[in-house]
Amino acid sequence: MSTHVSTSTRAERPDWLWHLGVAVFIVLWWLIYQQLIPFSEWVTAMFPVERHSHTGEAIAFFFYDVPKVLLLLTLIVFAMGVVRSFFSAEKTRALLSGKREGVGNVLSAGLGILTPFCSCSAVPLFIGFVSAGVPLGVTFSFLIAAPMVNEVALVLLFGLVGWQVAVTYLAFGLGIAIMAGFIIGKLRLEGWLQDWVRDIHSGADAPVMADHERLTMADRYELGVEAVREIFSKVWVWIVLGIGMGALIHGYVPEDLMVRIMGADAWWSVPAAVILGIPMYTNAAGVIPIVEALLGKGAALGTVLAFMMSVIALSLPEMIILRQVLTLRLIAVFIGVVGSGILAVGFLFNLIF
Repeated sequence: MSTHVSTSTRAERPDWLWHLGVAVFIVLWWLIYQQLIPFSEWVTAMFPVERHSHTGEAIAFFFYDVPKVLLLLTLIVFAMGVVRSFFSAEKTRALLSGKREGVGNVLSAGLGILTPFCSCSAVPLFIGFVSAGVPLGVTFSFLIAAPMVNEVALVLLFGLVGWQVAVTYLAFGLGIAIMAGFIIGKLRLEGWLQDWVRDIHSGADAPVMADHERLTMADRYELGVEAVREIFSKVWVWIVLGIGMGALIHGYVPEDLMVRIMGADAWWSVPAAVILGIPMYTNAAGVIPIVEALLGKGAALGTVLAFMMSVIALSLPEMIILRQVLTLRLIAVFIGVVGSGILAVGFLFNLIF
């Protein structure tokens, strides 16, 4: 995309109008975001189905998650477009790469823990990081940590199985995010990004500005709007499709089948649980009741946690959305690295607890 700011075009819009417009946008964004749950319930009530039936759950999930992810995508891409105008891609990479890359993975994973995003909700911020020139491995640390470990999951685990398991889960979840991102970063796979993302990441689409020209905040706002227009148009359809598939699966969780698999005292129960978890889609809070039910029916703790981590960190809807950003080869590397870490956690928890 071209991010050249035309001062002649912008002269028609006074700076105060841009400031006012951004302020109004933020207020409206917040008000709409606060109404997502009532909106999803209102839409679901319009269908001739029982609210707590499988179909009702799927409908409510879809009409809550689609606008949520699209709102997050709009706000984050706009914000990152503005922030990116202050820093060249070269300066950003110099700050976060090389000897600082390990520190960047730790900070990125820590940020992920503090943001209560599901896997699909974390994708917009991942796109924003990549577009700002942040190293690929560092962005993956966030993408893994955000859905896998958050305060909601930790509090619920603490209440269900005690602080020892909760702290151990935190340590392993954080470790997987840091190490997986670090490994992906060391593999130098930036060339496996989709072409349009690689152009942004390499700085090919950096703002064009003469040495004597200084961008005003209005110019930076315009760059943010252009970033939203360009990126939103490429991914919104896949967000809707991915979440639609996730909503169908969310409403029809085969609990009895999962109990039979996860209660099996065999080596294959952990990888089977991971394979079973990948097609499903929910956030950490949404999967905890399933975890509680499985544990109550005698499923092995490590196997259940491996299932939980695969659901929220390797969901199929997430992969559908990421396909517009990453090539299939890079998605395969991502699944392989993270999946290996999840398998290790499952086997280790079954051995320890």
